[in-house]
Amino acid sequence: MTSVLECIESGTGYLAKKGVEDARRNMQLLVAHHLKCTRTQLYMRFDEPLDERVLAPLRIDLKKRGERVPLQHLLGVVPFYKHDFHCDSRALIPRPETEELVEILLKQLPFPPATVLDLGCGSGVIGISLALAWPETNVTLADISTAALELTSENILNLGATNAHTIESNLFYSLAGKTFDLIVANLPYVPEMDRQSLAPEVLHDPELALFSGNDGMDLLRRFCHEVTSYLNPGGVIALEIGIDQHQHVTEFLRQAGMKEIRVIADLSGIPRFPLAKFLH
Repeated sequence: MTSVLECIESGTGYLAKKGVEDARRNMQLLVAHHLKCTRTQLYMRFDEPLDERVLAPLRIDLKKRGERVPLQHLLGVVPFYKHDFHCDSRALIPRPETEELVEILLKQLPFPPATVLDLGCGSGVIGISLALAWPETNVTLADISTAALELTSENILNLGATNAHTIESNLFYSLAGKTFDLIVANLPYVPEMDRQSLAPEVLHDPELALFSGNDGMDLLRRFCHEVTSYLNPGGVIALEIGIDQHQHVTEFLRQAGMKEIRVIADLSGIPRFPLAKFLH
């Protein structure tokens, strides 16, 4: 009978041949998932034999991972800023950089805003994380995708974010008459011309959550043009953008009348997070 260690070794080799980066970690996480234990706990179970009840579904997931289905979709969960979020093909897989945006907001805002809008919320990781950190804040999560909002609603319920709610909206279309103290948005920013260079795993994300015109900034242009109508005086906006987009986005915000515009770099040194204030 195959042991846990033998299974990890053979699966690691298979994934490596399929071009999966960090193949051993991927295999360890898949095995831990099917054994319902942590990756660390595997080290105490290396000699344990695996019966067919575990091996059969594990083989199915291993084949899918070799076909470059994202690991997060197979595990069904992704850790994001102190919480575990349900994750599947209905929305973009949250990126580590986005956690940095949440940390920036929690550290840099002098006090919790009364109202927050997470626009283009996807699975809801930004808005829900803020709602849980600021329990007195009213958080609205908006997205054009009905499927993504269903996933967001599941995460709201699972994590007990009672001060968060969803609304279906194409950017600000369904938000007429509403204003907010903070609007945060991680909108699609991948240029269409970069499609062929993306990792196979990324292409399992919804196209709607990835691409935004030839230069990746179509939605960012619209956002910056419209955002001031939905901000309270003194309101703040915070964005996540792509590589080499910060100068253009800064100009979009300046033309829209935003003030105190600055761009914070991510941990890799890439100017990633524009912040600005509405002072009118």
